[in-house]
Amino acid sequence: MNKLGYVCVVVVVMAVRFQVVQAQLKPHSNAEADAAIRAVLKAQVDAWNRHDLERFMAGYWRSPDLTFFSGGTEISGWDDTLQRYRSRYQAGGNEMGTLSFEGLRVVVLGPDAAFVRGQYHLATADGKNPHGLFTLVFRKSPEGWLIVHDHSSSGL
Repeated sequence: MNKLGYVCVVVVVMAVRFQVVQAQLKPHSNAEADAAIRAVLKAQVDAWNRHDLERFMAGYWRSPDLTFFSGGTEISGWDDTLQRYRSRYQAGGNEMGTLSFEGLRVVVLGPDAAFVRGQYHLATADGKNPHGLFTLVFRKSPEGWLIVHDHSSSGL
């Protein structure tokens, strides 16, 4: 190959490499991800307020690798997280109350990862009205955006 041919090949390879790097650096749609994540959280609030824990849990990754931290306790897995919610909010005369989220801040970290910070409030008939802060880690899966980690702390 002559010198001109070699230079042409190098230029073409560099141009292709530049296009690949540019495609990787293109910003993902934060607005789309933000809206989809907020829709998951709204669906959770709606399900909670209908006292439908299974539907509420649809926002969580259905995996034994799901993690939930609260009250100094770590829970692993979707099934154990559902059981925690059942025991705290449906068993023994416990009341689910009316759930609301406030101050939501969605931070999109990449095309398939985000975290959310916010506050939860429960309005209950007994007047206790638990509330606190939470941080959620979301991952985008073929099923959509799902919570893979939940760290909630009580302000009660």
